Order: sequence, then structure tokens, then C-alpha cells
Amino acid sequence: MSLRSLSPSASSRSKDVLLAVGILLVAVNLRPALAAVGPLAATIRETMGLGNSQVGLLTTLPLLAFGAVSTLTPLITRRLGLASTVAVAMGLLALGIAVRSLPFHVALFGGTLLLGIAIALGNVLLPSIVKQHFSRKYGIMTSLYAGMMGIGAAVAAGVSVPLARSLPGGWPAALACWAVLALVALLAWLPQLKRLPDAGPDRSYAKAMKHLGRSRLAWNVALFMGLQSLAFYVILAWLPDMLQARGADAVFAGWMLSLSQAMGVLGSLLVPVWAGRRPDQRRVVLFLVLVELVALCGLLFPALGPVQLWVGLIGFVLGGGFSLALFLIVVRAADPATSAELSGMVQSIGYLVAATGPFIAGGLFDLTGSWLYALVLLAVVALLKLYTGLGAGRAEVVAY
Repeated sequence: MSLRSLSPSASSRSKDVLLAVGILLVAVNLRPALAAVGPLAATIRETMGLGNSQVGLLTTLPLLAFGAVSTLTPLITRRLGLASTVAVAMGLLALGIAVRSLPFHVALFGGTLLLGIAIALGNVLLPSIVKQHFSRKYGIMTSLYAGMMGIGAAVAAGVSVPLARSLPGGWPAALACWAVLALVALLAWLPQLKRLPDAGPDRSYAKAMKHLGRSRLAWNVALFMGLQSLAFYVILAWLPDMLQARGADAVFAGWMLSLSQAMGVLGSLLVPVWAGRRPDQRRVVLFLVLVELVALCGLLFPALGPVQLWVGLIGFVLGGGFSLALFLIVVRAADPATSAELSGMVQSIGYLVAATGPFIAGGLFDLTGSWLYALVLLAVVALLKLYTGLGAGRAEVVAY
């Protein structure tokens, strides 16, 4: 075999590696802007004169943006092109982070909305790109990019308070630094502007959405992701405050959130690989929900064991459950086009459900002065998640 015959394959592998690196760098940017808020919530609340419900809005606003933008993302992609839409998302993310870091109420919430729109675009497009370009390795690729999302969240949660204390600008500077990471991802993604296809499928988007709306399987995947994300974002937004209410200091509480996100990385890496080895994922769903209920009991009753154990377990199952939801979007779609449309529907509905979580949890604390009711809420959500997850885990596909 000649070198000439080998070169196209080598070139293709090189391009796939470059695409994979681009995907992972985009993925690592999809959580730090959100995870950095939780450990700094008390400081932001005090310096900006906000209530718990308003601080919860800093997490809720991006989720509302996820819900509003996700369904429209395939339409945006058809106009701008797949690669260009991802590039726009990274640029908008950097802008949103920079605006949010200005110490003014309008900038704080306006920048949060902008970065939410940016993250929504990335959330929807990554499963479709994986389905299209890594069809034989989507279990592994889902594990990798979901793991990178978890790594981004874990690092941001752990270093936010130390950064705020060490940087001259305080908490605004600690939030602003994540714009640099978004710009790095944008630069790494630029080679894909000439490689990835610009046009979307030649079929009616409205008819596709109508078809998905009639699919019970699609609704089960959407509600599973929504309930899963609701629990994730409640923990992301309020776990540090929950622990500080028990007497922990801000640094310890921030590192506990980082621990939960780090264990989420492990869950994100392991669960899709496990799920990918079986056509039916119902046992995976059952395992995750049972472990989640155990962890919530541990957080409800501190005497049951060290908080590190329960925080680690809840992080593992929430990270694993989130990556399972992303995996289900890919594996339940019959083709890449359906995957993009299913991803838009699932994430739109899912994040609108999830958006209620941080706000309700913060409101419950404002009304009662206790985090007990928020944890009970999460236990009820886990049971609902079991029901929808068992439906989503069946070995079926959604086809247009």
C-alpha cells in the first residue's frame, strides 16, 4: 500500500481529532459561567442587596434562555450553518460573561441572559455533531464531552471564592475570568468553519416538531432531562448555602460543591459507556435514582454520615444522569437530523422544567428559613424522574 493511499485516511483522522478537540473545548465552557455563581451567592447577595429569590434568578435566567432558544436552534443553524452557530455561541458567551461581571443590576441580569442564550446553542448542537460525525463512538464521545462539562463546573465551583478573595476586582473579576476560556474555545473552533456542513435537512421544521410533540418517547426523554436538570441546578445554586446554614464556612462549602461536580465528572464518564453497552437503559435509570434518594436522605439527616459522602454521591448520580439524558437524545434518534430536532425539543422542555428549581428552592428557604423543604422537593423530583426515565430507557427510536 502506497503512502498516497494512506494519506486521505490519515488526513481524515487528523480532522476528526481536531473536531473532537473543538467539541471538548466548547463543552468545557458550558458550565463554568453557571457553576461560579453558587459559591459566590452570599457575597453577591450582600454587595448587590439581593434576596435569595433574586440570587436564584441568576441560575434560573440561563435555564429560561435554554428553554426559549433550544427549540429555535435548528432554525438558527439552517441560516448560519452548524459551525458558524457554534462560533457565534462562544463569542456570545464571552460577551455575556464580561457584561455580567459589571457591578450593576441591569448588567448582572442582562449578561446572565446573554450567556444563557450562548450556552443553549452549544447544549443543543453538540449531541447532533456527535451523532453525525462519531456515529460509531457516540457513547464514548458523549462520556468525554459530558465529562468536560463536569470538569468545567467542578473547577469553577472550587476556585470561585479563592479567586474573588485574591483578585483586585473581587467577585466581578472572579466571574469575568471565564470569558478567556470561551475565547480559547472560539479560536480552537475556527478550523471547523470550512469543514462542517452549512445546510440543514431539506424538510419542514414545523412538521418535524409536530411529529416529535406526538411522540411519547420524546416526551419521556424531555421530562427525564428536565427533572434531572432541575435537581442538578438546585444543587449547583444552593448547595453552598445549604452547608453554610449548618455552620460551614464559604471556602469549605465551595469545595463541597466542587466535590459534587468532580464526582459528576466520574458519573459523566462512566454512565454513558455503561448505557451504551445495552439497548435498554431502564436498569441504569433505576440505579441512579436509588442512589440519589440515599444521598438526599444523608443530606436531610446529617447524623447518618459525613457530608462529603452524601455530596459525592449526589454529584455522581446527577452527573451520570445528565450524561445519560444527553446519551438518550443521541441513541433515541434515528438519524442526525432527527437528533438535532429531538435535542432542541428535549432541551427546550427540559430546561423550562429545570428553570423552576433554583427559584422555588430559594423561595422555600425565604418562606421557611430552612433548606429541609428544598431537599424534600428533590426527593419528590427523583421519584418523578424514575417514572419518566423508565419510559425513556426503552429500546425504541424516534423517526421522522
